[in-house]
Amino acid sequence: MKISVLREKRAGETRVAATPETVKKLVAAGHTVTIESDAGKTAGFLDSAYEEAGASIAKDAASAAAGADIVFKVRGPEKDEVAILPDGSTVIAQMEPFALDPAVVSALNAKKIASLSMEFTPRITRAQSMDALSSQSNLAGYRAVIEGAQIYGRAMPMMMTAAGTIAPAKVFIMGVGVAGLQAIATARRLGAVVTATDVRPAAKEQVASLGAKFIAVEDDEFKAAETAGGYAKEMSKEYQAKQAELTASHITKQDIVITTALIPGRPAPVLVSEDMVKAMKPGSVIVDMAVTQGGNCPLSKADEIVDVGGVKVAGFSNLPARLPADSSSLYAKNLLAFLPLVTAENGSLNLDTDDEVVVAMLLTKGGETVNERIKS
Repeated sequence: MKISVLREKRAGETRVAATPETVKKLVAAGHTVTIESDAGKTAGFLDSAYEEAGASIAKDAASAAAGADIVFKVRGPEKDEVAILPDGSTVIAQMEPFALDPAVVSALNAKKIASLSMEFTPRITRAQSMDALSSQSNLAGYRAVIEGAQIYGRAMPMMMTAAGTIAPAKVFIMGVGVAGLQAIATARRLGAVVTATDVRPAAKEQVASLGAKFIAVEDDEFKAAETAGGYAKEMSKEYQAKQAELTASHITKQDIVITTALIPGRPAPVLVSEDMVKAMKPGSVIVDMAVTQGGNCPLSKADEIVDVGGVKVAGFSNLPARLPADSSSLYAKNLLAFLPLVTAENGSLNLDTDDEVVVAMLLTKGGETVNERIKS
């Protein structure tokens, strides 16, 4: 197959969908790889490195996409990008399926382009190596702590010096999925005193295993608050009120709060109210990782740091892009792991499969929208 990798066009997107390492493996598997010039530059991968790995370099996106069987991207194509894709080709990317522009869907179907969304990778054992949400969230959780520590402007660990003792920072992680667990581990490594909360019962043991303290209202609703797929359920108004009361008393003592709670296809739940923010100490920091879905704090704004009475509320819409080399490397490996599922024995593309992973990820095919989760 001919696999094309395009340079990302969205503002602030520094990642790339293939690295010289994965290109070498794709070429070894018999595929032809074309990279748009400078596609990996912002992630530290130069055209010369791709050429050494066996790829050819195209001067622009249209040249790179010409004749492609599969197009790899980090972010889903916008309408003008769909225009350069070959009719009947396949694009694999983080399509942001629940926020997908209907005009993009129409453009894909008009050209009978098949699209697969990496966000819809099922959370099953054999698909773990393909799970881009997890690989990117892991790095996002790490980076959120680094960003929070930088904004906080004080030392994270306890320091005992001849001039006096510096108390350790208190860090509160709200939402203990992949991002939250990495945030806990990172804050602990930096020497902070860490607490965490989540609505899923399984999170309690995970939090304790990382050396943090678990904070939650542990009632009957809490004990049943996890979907079969491992995601958090949306909690009742009554539970949210009880949890908010507990959080409000705890959050006033915290130096850094990192919120990570997301519900697929739904607005992010509000975890930190305006009153809670105003009750925090001046100099405290909130890092809202859910800002692109409305935010866990109503005061957060995408890619801004809002000062609320001395409390800094930071919203980062693309934390993985702040670690482009590692984020690209992991994402490229996710794509590499997935590719065999759509590759026939003779090396050609095969989307006519009942494989549960492919079926779950397929959005459009043959001019039709085939995924029930995004059908309007």
